[in-house]
This record gives sequence, structure tokens and C-alpha cells, in this order.
Amino acid sequence: MDTPVAKGFSHGTIDVSNLEKSLNFYIDTFGMELIHHGRRDVYLEWGAAWVCLQERPELQPPNLQLGVNHVAFYVDPEEFHSAVETLRKAHVPIVRGPVERGGGWTVNFLDPDGTQLEFHTGTLEERMKVWQ
Repeated sequence: MDTPVAKGFSHGTIDVSNLEKSLNFYIDTFGMELIHHGRRDVYLEWGAAWVCLQERPELQPPNLQLGVNHVAFYVDPEEFHSAVETLRKAHVPIVRGPVERGGGWTVNFLDPDGTQLEFHTGTLEERMKVWQ
């Protein structure tokens, strides 16, 4: 079976209870640059990677929890559909996609422990062109 080759880390999405408090933390602690500030989300650039913070105050224990929503890995657009086919052949649970979203193709899937991962073909610059 062919193994999809992720070209590197793309982005992480983190669910937070208070967007402003978390935004200040990530900027002050890590020196991330604010690229977009929406009503319930922010996009921060950090070197070649980016982080999305999503305000989700409805996610509270014990049933749901805040924290890492998913981790995304960059895949070349030319290799994306074969990477999805490899996931399907390996019976990897796909939870969303493949769809064109946020300036690129994306597919979300689960690792053996249920952690949500994503293959994504877009860049932060492409996402900012289409994000609202």
C-alpha cells in the first residue's frame, strides 16, 4: 500500500472557552502574529505554520472538552486524492471530506485513538482570501 507523504505540519485548531484571553496568551507567550480576527475565531501565524483558535464555550466537561480540535498536515495538491484513497484502502475512519474548503482540499480522519487529523492542501494566505 502507498503511504501518503505529508510534507510537514500545516496547522492546529484549538477549541477555547474565551477567545480574547486565549488570543493574548498565544501572542504574548509564543510571539504569534494575528492574521485574522473573526467573531468566534482567530488565525495566528507562527513561522511556516498557523494556529486557529475557535471560541467554543459550550464545550465543557464532563461530556465535551476544550483543547486540541485537530492537527493538520500539508499535502501537495497533486497528491491529495491519492492520499485520500490510501486512507480508504486502509479503512481509516474519515469524519469529513474530502471537500474543498478554506482555500484548499481537506479531509479529516481519525487515528487509532480517535484523535482527529487532517490532510490539507491550502496555505494560510489562501485561507485568508476566502475566510469570513
